[in-house]
Amino acid sequence: MKILRASALILVPALTAGIIVLAAGGGPAMARTTASHPAASAKSFTLEQVLSVPFPEGLVAAKRADRIAWIMNDRGARNVWTAAAPDFRPVNLTGFARDEVFEIPDVQLTDDGRLAVFVKGGRPNAAGWVTNSDSDPAGREQAVWAVRTEGGAPWRVAPGADPVLAPDGRSLLLVKDGLIYRAPLGPRPDAGGGAAPAPAPAPELLFRAAGHNGSPRFSPDGARVAFVSNREDHSLVGVFDVARRKILWVSPSVDRDIDPRWSADGSVLAFVRRPGLGYGEEALPDFFERGPAVLSICAADAATGAARELWRAPADAPRFFTFRNFDLTAAGHVLFTAERENWHHVFSMPLAGGGPADITPGDGDVEHLGLSSDGATLFFSANFGDLHGRHIWKVPAAGGKPVELLKGHDIGTHPASLASGSRAAFLYATAVRPLSVALIPAAGGPVELVAPRELPAGFPEKDLVTPELAVVEAADGLDVPCQVFVPRGARAGDRRPAVVFSHGGPIRQMLLGWHYMEFYSEAYGINQYFASRGYVVISVNYRTGIGYGRLFREAPKSGMEGAAEYEDVLAAAAYLRSRPDVDPERIGAWGLSYGGLLTGLCLARNSDIFKVGVDMAGVSDWSHWARLDASRVNVARDSSPVASVATWKSPVLFIHGDDDRNVPFRQTTDLVQKLRAKGDVHVELMIVPDEPHEFLLREHRLEAYRRAFEFIDRYIGRRT
Repeated sequence: MKILRASALILVPALTAGIIVLAAGGGPAMARTTASHPAASAKSFTLEQVLSVPFPEGLVAAKRADRIAWIMNDRGARNVWTAAAPDFRPVNLTGFARDEVFEIPDVQLTDDGRLAVFVKGGRPNAAGWVTNSDSDPAGREQAVWAVRTEGGAPWRVAPGADPVLAPDGRSLLLVKDGLIYRAPLGPRPDAGGGAAPAPAPAPELLFRAAGHNGSPRFSPDGARVAFVSNREDHSLVGVFDVARRKILWVSPSVDRDIDPRWSADGSVLAFVRRPGLGYGEEALPDFFERGPAVLSICAADAATGAARELWRAPADAPRFFTFRNFDLTAAGHVLFTAERENWHHVFSMPLAGGGPADITPGDGDVEHLGLSSDGATLFFSANFGDLHGRHIWKVPAAGGKPVELLKGHDIGTHPASLASGSRAAFLYATAVRPLSVALIPAAGGPVELVAPRELPAGFPEKDLVTPELAVVEAADGLDVPCQVFVPRGARAGDRRPAVVFSHGGPIRQMLLGWHYMEFYSEAYGINQYFASRGYVVISVNYRTGIGYGRLFREAPKSGMEGAAEYEDVLAAAAYLRSRPDVDPERIGAWGLSYGGLLTGLCLARNSDIFKVGVDMAGVSDWSHWARLDASRVNVARDSSPVASVATWKSPVLFIHGDDDRNVPFRQTTDLVQKLRAKGDVHVELMIVPDEPHEFLLREHRLEAYRRAFEFIDRYIGRRT
């Protein structure tokens, strides 16, 4: 995208609504875009109404039947749904009630589509505690469940996680406490006459081996199981022969071998090899791993375990970064995603040998993949030609010309190819319509909505605004894309309140429409609610986020290495202050997780600009993580809100669940104590026992969002 430069706001043609460009020293003139802001609607809406649309995720397709399944959260009721040819009528398979407290991380279908398997309950923490958001005295477990797609009650298969279906669909593998089990999935008839259902057979422990064993994969004939044995400084790929009850270790080494994948005939096992760890080394979190990929792709004889190296990531340019999504197609092509210097693309190489080829070239990032059942076609979502959105594409897995299926400005993510190859399912959204499961012809064409087909009564589709694209320039010259929500009827001289929203992650990107991740979809709705209440809202795609290439994502001196991304938030605030419809003395900030961190920096460093803020589960002191690398501790602390408590003046609302497995609750505990000791900052709290990072109970989520708006509105809301 070409960026125009000037000392004031400049109008440029818009794609969907408008693009605004602001230089760091931008003047006070307001830029009008091609988007119009009609007179304010006489009809207002509530948070409940704007967040009332069921949210789908985890979309999958069966390999041998035109059937799809997904998870739907309908106002706190989390269920597995399905739809099948010819009419793709959506069916709720599980019938769980609203605010039954559990997570359903994903769902799988047997190849014939007759059975859906899912995990009920979140992953236990280090103490073995499964999230229990309503504090049920009985506690909760994580277990694998199953349900027939033709109907009937779901049943609990066994405690554990990470289910892997057998090729015949009659059993599955699961992982519990570092051990791999096999559990039958055979017929379990429902009991009649009010009797209790027949108990599920106990799962069978496959084997015992040292280390923490996981990542199981059935061979194509189901006779063997490949797995990974993690032994801290190294990991091994093993093959367990079910009938012979023997383990074959595949080319044992001092390395960390991961991601075993079978060839279609079961004769070859491909895997990834990374260097092992030496004395004093630890496997650092992702935000430390910013260097080129150091790894190789290997292929082993599955009968003998002897392996050969197919390819090694080059040490010199062009280098590969963020190696992900390793797979082996039925047609014998190795696939993976990586950034070759800058953009995140899909690479394909023949298992027989030869280097990887970029099969998704262009300026943009590939994010979600969906391989056809025959392995010949890869469907994917990417932002080629529209860096601020997502479209659906397809390309031959062996290489060829990519074809764009979903065009224009609609949003498409998470494609899943139907078994027939005639269509692909995907998740679809627009600026005013939240996410739906949809279908699109494999050759391109009109979109068919599957679920939800109809929006709930009261959803304010016609009262929403279409956000505008604004590109602001940070103090160091970096272009920072943002979305601006302008209230209907906004006029120069209104002197409206405004708010800055910072997303979390930071490996995220907000779009010019409803998001494909649950919290960010809700955040988009909350920003719409702010706009409906007269606020001008700017949502900042600050550096370290995705969608704009590795150089943007790995910008120097960002995060715990200097918090350079805070300059992007300041540039967004400068843009708000320059608008003649905004009161520069009434600007607030809010965000969750990394967005909470940036909100804390806003209030700690610039209470003169940000008059109020809501910090949801934010990081307050980076040095907690930097202790893994002692040389970074001081810089990390200086990059944190705690380093600037002395200049913090603005009121703050902290919202945090004390079972947070992403940001330790101690981050909020520590910061609140420091602010209390300071004595001149108004602090309010919404602390929810037993809730995780993103609250599970809908009533807790809505209460958090209500309190966030009401707190900000109390200090900077419209003055009469």
